[in-house]
Amino acid sequence: MQKLFLEMAVPVRRAFFFSIFINLLTLAPTLYMMQVYDRVIYSRNVTTLVMLTGLVLGLYVLTVVLDFVRGEIMANAALKLDQTLGERLFDLVFDASLRRLPGGANHALADLRNLRDFLSSPAVMAAMDVPLALLFLILIYLINPVLGHFSLIGALLQFILTYVQERRTDPPLKQAGAAMMNSQSYAHGVLRNAQVIEAMGMLPVLRQRWQARQRHFLRFQALASDHAGSGMVVAKVVQIAQTSLLLGLACWLTLKGMMAGGGSAMIVASVLGGKVVQPLVQLTSMWKMVVGARDSFGRLDKLLQEVPPRPNSMRLPAPKGHLVADGVVAAPPGATAPVLKGITLQAFPGEVLAVIGPSASGKTSLARVLIGLWPTMVGKVRLDGVDIHQWSKAELGPHLGYLPQEVALFEGTLAENIARFGPVDMAQVEAAARVVGLDEIVAALPAGYDTEIGSDGCFLSGGQRQRVALARAVYGNPRLVILDEPNASLDEAGDTALSQALLALKAGGAAVIVISHLTSVLRVVDRMLVIQEGVTKLYGKRDEVLAVLYPRPKTGEGGPGSTAPAGGGA
Repeated sequence: MQKLFLEMAVPVRRAFFFSIFINLLTLAPTLYMMQVYDRVIYSRNVTTLVMLTGLVLGLYVLTVVLDFVRGEIMANAALKLDQTLGERLFDLVFDASLRRLPGGANHALADLRNLRDFLSSPAVMAAMDVPLALLFLILIYLINPVLGHFSLIGALLQFILTYVQERRTDPPLKQAGAAMMNSQSYAHGVLRNAQVIEAMGMLPVLRQRWQARQRHFLRFQALASDHAGSGMVVAKVVQIAQTSLLLGLACWLTLKGMMAGGGSAMIVASVLGGKVVQPLVQLTSMWKMVVGARDSFGRLDKLLQEVPPRPNSMRLPAPKGHLVADGVVAAPPGATAPVLKGITLQAFPGEVLAVIGPSASGKTSLARVLIGLWPTMVGKVRLDGVDIHQWSKAELGPHLGYLPQEVALFEGTLAENIARFGPVDMAQVEAAARVVGLDEIVAALPAGYDTEIGSDGCFLSGGQRQRVALARAVYGNPRLVILDEPNASLDEAGDTALSQALLALKAGGAAVIVISHLTSVLRVVDRMLVIQEGVTKLYGKRDEVLAVLYPRPKTGEGGPGSTAPAGGGA
């Protein structure tokens, strides 16, 4: 953020340069009025009036042009801020969500918007005018030191009022911001589960819980608004009173013979006195925006320090698919208690490894560690001898297929989802669909592969969503495929298609790790890993593991292996 801050200083300096001339040009009406009274009225010279009028109109046009240019400079600065930080923050929010970091990571993009809006707001222009108030104060001192002292006292009073307002509004504004984030996060969570809520009539209760959070936010928001409003009123009253008192003081000094220049000097002093305090009053009236931008900057700066940029990964050749986990101990991001305790396994190209175990045994956690989503506390996961975290995700992605337990599709066409939203290779899209038996389903759709599936695939059934996600996992003939409960939503036909897909992946030389408990899947696996409470119970070739799980019965008893070990999601 410091480097970006220095970059933003360049357009700010340019805008400040224009602010100097804009503020000087704002004196044009006063000077015009003085010249009309002092020259035109007494000389009764129409030519002078026309020339002065033309000159002041030209100055007005110049003021508009300079103000427009200044606004364009700050608008471009805001755009540059968004372009510079936007991509970085999007990745940062993604990484923070992936690592489950606490805090306001999800609101980083909103904070960026606040900073962008602030840069092009009148609050920044008012802040630029504050240093120029010193110039006007010097001019007042040149007119009369007594008036200068009075204006300085007024400026100091405005500073004090601004400081008091900041102290009063800052705590409730911070509490309101935190409460707003909490309310929005809760609302988003409710909306994500709208179907369940509607089906079971949970909306009234959840609405009440949201309203309680919203009332908490509104209470602090109202308190901050009250403090800001009262501070703004006091500041404006002080400004008006100071302007009038300054004019009265100038008149008194003139009457006492302590100030030369007569009425013209009185008017100029009064106008300059208003220019001294006007930027401070404007800042006070927009203090909520200033505080909001400051808080957004602080949150972004903290977040950028907590989540460093992704390191540049080494360029590696395309993987062959040999995956090794060596004594892996791992926990979810942000947790300290391990859920995997010393897991060791190998997945070979052209083989299928099945991971089974009871619910909450760590199977899904293992899949996330193997794919490189979770870090390891102890041990390493290596793909072709290289730490999985040293691979560039962008380069490894096309060679890797992953089907999570909770299927996630994205708004777009069927083909775009299967092709992972990269360049759509229809030959590979159709090949992936055929492998998982999706082609027959697509043929029945009016738009075929160009069918829009809606947000999260809401236009598809559960089984169709599962097959689309499976087709996405096998798209492009990946070398390593990890499938977490791939048959969770499949019917008998889909289960058969899954078995055929596993055989096709084996034949293509991919290393496949599948988490499942159905017999149809176990028939095509080569190796098995049985875990319980995050610990390896059995690991080896399929027949050897099944022989231990289901010892051969004595003559006359039912045959073994009619069902597979029970297993659910981890």
